[in-house]
Amino acid sequence: MSIYLDNSATTRVSREAVDAMSRCMTEGYYNPSALYAPALQAEKELKRARQAVARQLDADERGVIFTSGGTESDNLAIWGLLQAMHQPGEVLYTAAEHPAVRNACREAQARFGCAAREIPLTKEGLVDLKALENMLCERVSLLCVMQVCNETGAIMPLAEICALRDRLAPRAAIHVDGVQGFLREPFSFRALGVQTYALSAHKFHGPKGVGALAVRPGTRLKPQTAGGGQQGDLRSGTENTVGVAGLLAAMESFPSQARERMLSLKTLLVGLLRAQLPQTVVLGPADERAAGHILSVAFPPVRAETLLHALEADGIYVGTGSACSSKKGGHSHVLTAMGCAPEVMDGAIRISLCPENTEEEMRLTAQSIARHVALLARFTRR
Repeated sequence: MSIYLDNSATTRVSREAVDAMSRCMTEGYYNPSALYAPALQAEKELKRARQAVARQLDADERGVIFTSGGTESDNLAIWGLLQAMHQPGEVLYTAAEHPAVRNACREAQARFGCAAREIPLTKEGLVDLKALENMLCERVSLLCVMQVCNETGAIMPLAEICALRDRLAPRAAIHVDGVQGFLREPFSFRALGVQTYALSAHKFHGPKGVGALAVRPGTRLKPQTAGGGQQGDLRSGTENTVGVAGLLAAMESFPSQARERMLSLKTLLVGLLRAQLPQTVVLGPADERAAGHILSVAFPPVRAETLLHALEADGIYVGTGSACSSKKGGHSHVLTAMGCAPEVMDGAIRISLCPENTEEEMRLTAQSIARHVALLARFTRR
């Protein structure tokens, strides 16, 4: 028996998504840009997928652009927004951002000559709203903030951030990286007034290599690829109809009560760990300001990589922060920005859930962690 608890890195593709992609590859394989009837049906399926994404985000389907995933969506939004501006000013991004956003903002500084500055975090991993208030001004052209932190599960205060933008930098665009939030936390384009939002299918049981960028109508965005002008000339290239079919099926089969279920499992696991290991340190908010599917936790002085491999021997798979940078070594950029102690950062593992996880898996995981931590702590240098 194996227990997979690294769903923020990627998820198992759902049976519904596999079936939808198989049908598309064998029956609906036509190019949606062609003019004959089967191709028009393929185009209709793309439209149906755009409508589904737009409904979930309370957005306009005309602004949904299919991409290769979260990284491309983030890059297209950041560079496309700035390139469309006559004289782009400062770019602000939170210290919690995924490298797809953080590095794109730094690259924008070189490409467009606009200063890129990092917004500090609180000790709980949330945007420091007071610091942001002091940073916002008429010079700011773009503000990048993730919906849910991929390392700690912190839900960023988007309503407050948008209100600050409206008051202090009304001409600034806001890009939201929703890769860890889509389908798991509510979001509304209309309520918030953001310009762009990125998502990736493989985070919610769809296939890898497909995602979307939702763009508010009227937002000026420069394409970052040249080609045949597909998708309103914003993302040229023959559309990945197979991937989009999987994305749509994964969306439609994602349980409506998934958020509540995962939160219940996370709460159970935290309670079990704290009961057996009083030294348990939960990183990030410990209340409703944290998403239900991500738990960042440490058991000083046990090191994360050692515990990860011990759990792996029991068939339990967890992560150690962002999967995109877990092999690069060094302390987490996010945890460093939160001011975490070195021994806590050294020991932080990320447990991320999906709707298919069970209470039994939480109990077995807690037992395994408790057993290994008790043993490893005796042999860890202090």
